Amino acid sequence: MNQKIRICLILCLLAMLTPICGHAAASDSLYNPKTAQKLDPDQVHQFGPQSGRFRYDQRMIHAAEIAAARAKKHSTSRCWHYVKDALVAAHIISTRPVTTYAKEAGGELTNSFGFQRLKETDPWKAPLGSVIVYGGRGAGHVELRTAQGFVSDFVSPRPSPRPLIGIYIKPKA
Repeated sequence: MNQKIRICLILCLLAMLTPICGHAAASDSLYNPKTAQKLDPDQVHQFGPQSGRFRYDQRMIHAAEIAAARAKKHSTSRCWHYVKDALVAAHIISTRPVTTYAKEAGGELTNSFGFQRLKETDPWKAPLGSVIVYGGRGAGHVELRTAQGFVSDFVSPRPSPRPLIGIYIKPKA
């Protein structure tokens, strides 16, 4: 067998094993369904119109606060790095995600960490603390929704102009 075929076979094998490994990581989550809570009407107004359907993990909101506190004035082109750090620091996920590109964040968060993709397609209607993933050329972009706007490695009053891939939350069971 030549070298190219061997490499292709190894990559195929790794691709088949990835969902198995991701499933194990989801069971190691620090998510605690016993502390789940519904939002009161005042919070629903602040968190967005979709938020009333979910029981919130307060760590998602804490992650947005952490990201906002660590954010720079302007982009450093490390949005996914900052969002990963905020999710780990808020104890939403127990291990740091391994994907490199921001546009891959949604797949890893749902497959490995128990996040749920919302049907909402408007970043302005995203619940507070949700992870918003964008595609487009290059690495894409990822940010967290805050009460003031959006945050990743920098704070922005407006969502990214890139094409939206999805809005993700870690719901309570």
